[in-house]
Amino acid sequence: MKKLSILVLIGLTTLPFAGNAQSFFALRRDRNFLVSIGTGTATYKGEMVNPGDFGSLRPNIAIGAEYYLNSRLSARAELTYFQLRGDDKKADDDRWERNLSFKSGNVELALLGAVNLSPMGLRFYQRSALNIHAFAGIGVLYFNPKAEIDGKTYALQPLQTEGKKYSRIQPVIPFGLGARIKLDPFFNILIEGGYRITFTDYLDDVSIRRYPDPATLKNDLARRLSDRRPEIGTQPDNPTRVGVRGNPKENDGYLILNVTLQYYLPQMIFENYNKLYNVKRKGYYRKPRKS
Repeated sequence: MKKLSILVLIGLTTLPFAGNAQSFFALRRDRNFLVSIGTGTATYKGEMVNPGDFGSLRPNIAIGAEYYLNSRLSARAELTYFQLRGDDKKADDDRWERNLSFKSGNVELALLGAVNLSPMGLRFYQRSALNIHAFAGIGVLYFNPKAEIDGKTYALQPLQTEGKKYSRIQPVIPFGLGARIKLDPFFNILIEGGYRITFTDYLDDVSIRRYPDPATLKNDLARRLSDRRPEIGTQPDNPTRVGVRGNPKENDGYLILNVTLQYYLPQMIFENYNKLYNVKRKGYYRKPRKS
């Protein structure tokens, strides 16, 4: 009994040192791979906002993974869901007479490269408390503009409200600036703002300058959503020749502002995975011996 008490006492007194040793060991092993989750706002730039302005702020959520190639350069993959919205009722010029509106849920998958102002340091935990960076990359966007009429919401792209076909999947070029704030050895807060250059003018389903001939559109619903001026009594006598619907000379775009929590994954996760993957399996079935 006395020996057991002594062993328990030794165990209790050495446990804190063992914990500290493990923490020290975890710090000494470098970490280059981060995972992240964040949220923020998205806002659109196009025909349904005032010139030189952006639309209303809408929410977004993003998840990502980042790998440091060296002390200053990193590569990141990020998946973002966000909303965009525009409405002529908020116009401060004669665009209110057009009476168009849209809202959309969008998904962006982006591959980004970042250049940090300050180097990481010899170890990941030796990074600076604040680091500024610039990023740019390529991405793929899925968008789906919709409009509401008679209390129901309809996707606009299948209706071809301008008599034009366009794809809801488009390439984008993201770029912007950000700052990393070190919370502790393993966590960052990432604050970023980035604009997306697109190669389409149909994020809002509006592009052509003149209204299309109603007779060329698919059905009555397409005609009603193509020209919504009759709803507020602003339709002229000849709708196909008078009035401006869009501006095909400039593509739409959007801006994303995010606050993200990042975590440095332990290197041992990948080491253990490699060990499991490379382990030799035992031969449970042996060839029969030759007699």
